[in-house]
Amino acid sequence: MASAAEQLAANLNFSAFAKAEDLKKRIWFTLGALLVYRLGTYIPMPGINPDALAQAFSGAQKGILGLFNMFAGGAVGRMAIFALGIMPYISSSIIVQLLTTVIPSLETLKKEGEQGRKIINQYTRYLTVILAVVQAYSIAVGLEAATNVVMEPGWFFRFTTTVTLTGGTMFLMWVGEQITARGIGNGTSLIIFAGIVAGLPTALAGTLELGRQGALSTGVILGVMVVVVAVIAFIVFMERAQRRLLIQYPKRQVGNRIFQGESSHLPLKLNTSGVIPPIFASSLLLIPATLSSFAASQNIGWLSTMTAMLGHGQPLYMALYAALIVFFAFFYTAIVFNPQETADNLKKHGGFIPGIRPGERTAQYIDTVLTRITVIGAGYLVLVCLLPEFLISATGVPFYLGGTSLLIVVSVTMDTVSQIQGHLLAHQYEGLVKKAKLGGKRR
Repeated sequence: MASAAEQLAANLNFSAFAKAEDLKKRIWFTLGALLVYRLGTYIPMPGINPDALAQAFSGAQKGILGLFNMFAGGAVGRMAIFALGIMPYISSSIIVQLLTTVIPSLETLKKEGEQGRKIINQYTRYLTVILAVVQAYSIAVGLEAATNVVMEPGWFFRFTTTVTLTGGTMFLMWVGEQITARGIGNGTSLIIFAGIVAGLPTALAGTLELGRQGALSTGVILGVMVVVVAVIAFIVFMERAQRRLLIQYPKRQVGNRIFQGESSHLPLKLNTSGVIPPIFASSLLLIPATLSSFAASQNIGWLSTMTAMLGHGQPLYMALYAALIVFFAFFYTAIVFNPQETADNLKKHGGFIPGIRPGERTAQYIDTVLTRITVIGAGYLVLVCLLPEFLISATGVPFYLGGTSLLIVVSVTMDTVSQIQGHLLAHQYEGLVKKAKLGGKRR
């Protein structure tokens, strides 16, 4: 009986998808935009010796550059026009969001609705340009310091590299905004998702090749695969986990009819912030690590020490990564969910939590519950992102099997699928409304 019901639901979804022309256009637009992004990761910058670059990068890809290369979809290893990726835009978004809690004028703009949000987005774009220029110039200087990587070093190479990489970042920022507005899913997250997924086959082939050469035993490879599947199942379970608060509505009288009090639930996600904390934490760690790694080529002692301590898998890197994940889990949850506003809405509609007085006490109760489950959510994010790091350092499995990449891939996939289902439900609802209108006209 259950299988028949599932088959019927699948048939209904398939028929709804076949008729949802707007949804198909959005999916094709998203795929086309991601294809343009992937093509850009293979367009090399001028003036680079690819053989010398590959040799120089092979010795550094296990460090912080490996993380940078993963988020850039492999563009760093090829030094393509999209080598900076979308990270400067994410970093500027973090900085602007932090400033909105400190600067009163920005906080006022945030409360002004759509118009204020447009102005804040414009400030974010300006800051993105500044960060991209600084990082691109640092990359140009670092490339010149490497042996035989740059064919003709000089100010012209620095200028063209800075303009090229900054332009690539701004183009990706625009592509991400277009995907969000005209496609399916969050554009920025999908760009990072596409970069990670594109490298998974290569990473899997590299792991199997290490097994063939005897560097990794068959038991270790199978064990890692089991751990990956278990981590994916754990991520799905935790992302769907909710704490539901019982909401009760009193009896009400409309005319001569008395409606019984209804009850519903206020769902609070265990991980309200989603995949944002690991992405934000990684992007912030990339800024000092990138600048210090390239400036260390100038033989400055303390910069070299900083680069080594911020290397991938180092204790300082792990500690900062965990601390930033916890901070952004609480920070982003506070941004997207306002307990006081929720309590006011419940009071306005006559709803209340049994045993809790409406108004301020309800807001305090919701805030307490949200804080407790955010502690669990932040711990889950730290566990998923750091536990595989120890496995990687112990077994030498390629970095693509890390917890951060798995979390991003699974979370973005779940979010995109839920948005597709939402479009399908909206299309089915519109079809029912049209049928009802046609039936009314016929009668």
